[in-house]
Amino acid sequence: MTGTEPNARRVLRPPAEYRLAASVRPLTFTPNDPCARIVDGALWWATRTPAGPATLTLRPEPGELVAEGYGPGAEWVVERADAIAGLRDDLTGFAELAVAHPLVNRLAREHRGMRMPATGLVFPRVLRAVYSQKVTGKEAYRAYSATVRHFREPAPGPMPLLLPPEPAAIAAAPYWVFHPFGVEQRRAETLRRAAAVAERLERSVDAVEATRRLTAVAGIGPWTAAEVVRVAYGDPDAVSVGDYHVPNTVAWALAGEPRADDARMLALLEPFRGHRGRVCVLLEAVGIHAPKYGPRMPIRSFARF
Repeated sequence: MTGTEPNARRVLRPPAEYRLAASVRPLTFTPNDPCARIVDGALWWATRTPAGPATLTLRPEPGELVAEGYGPGAEWVVERADAIAGLRDDLTGFAELAVAHPLVNRLAREHRGMRMPATGLVFPRVLRAVYSQKVTGKEAYRAYSATVRHFREPAPGPMPLLLPPEPAAIAAAPYWVFHPFGVEQRRAETLRRAAAVAERLERSVDAVEATRRLTAVAGIGPWTAAEVVRVAYGDPDAVSVGDYHVPNTVAWALAGEPRADDARMLALLEPFRGHRGRVCVLLEAVGIHAPKYGPRMPIRSFARF
């Protein structure tokens, strides 16, 4: 932790309906995320940038959103602060598509202040997504938090946060290093392979190219790629195909059907093409879930690759 004064500052002017906490929630794994948290209504987010480590804070003020950066990468995160806050999120055409379904139409109106962030950084999302493969959210967070603390590096700025691990450190670690974190060899090796090509992944110019490069890594499939590009690039059309719960949620919300497969989910989302992922985000934000049958299943468990 270094320096209490920001190295860069910028004042943004979001639309009146903008909601910071709802928009940046995907940047925090849990309220106790060692790399990001929301404190007194402000986001504190630690990351590695092409210019070096940085911490970004986004603080709402009347009619404004104040972005301040700390550390060597301060200028980089502050320059991208509007994208990270979701203010570059392009809603063009969504209102017209949303009228295809009364629930989506209502959610689009009521939650128009919730925007999709775009961090511009791939590997931190890969870490979270790989750890979320085929396990519960609680297990994924436990592994993620333990990994961050194992490769412990304090983030710059006054908030006691840690930086995400360096990809090179992940790639160099043998797979058994991750076993105490609850990560079996398959996911550990997937993460190490992705870390070895992290520089190439970060050079992807858009979500399409990033998806192609991600799915070329053994152990990463459409689900993991969608989880990454939805936040790294703010892709509003990224659908997590292969999730255990999302098809049921979509089918229940849009058709009153308690169970569905990926094909049925995609058919129901087709009228919203271009914003299919946004529809899923809205449904999750309001807590819509299909009825549970049989033994209780934890949300987001058993996702595929």
